Amino acid sequence: MKTQQKRATIYLEASLHKALRLKAAETERTISEIVSRAVQHSLAEDAEDLAAFETRAREPNLPFERILKDLKKRGLL
Repeated sequence: MKTQQKRATIYLEASLHKALRLKAAETERTISEIVSRAVQHSLAEDAEDLAAFETRAREPNLPFERILKDLKKRGLL
């Protein structure tokens, strides 16, 4: 089953557009395929970051001053 696609208009700097055209030609892919893959990759990274934040949300907050004091006490600063 083919994934439904939607059309979008984006504006790129001329140099970036030229680089994308060259990459598309060299890799035998379309600019749309390259941009779509880059956006998917970026969104996947965002999802990973959000999951990490959610996991760490239950960790206790430590005041920065307390951490500095501890590092100085242990001779690490």
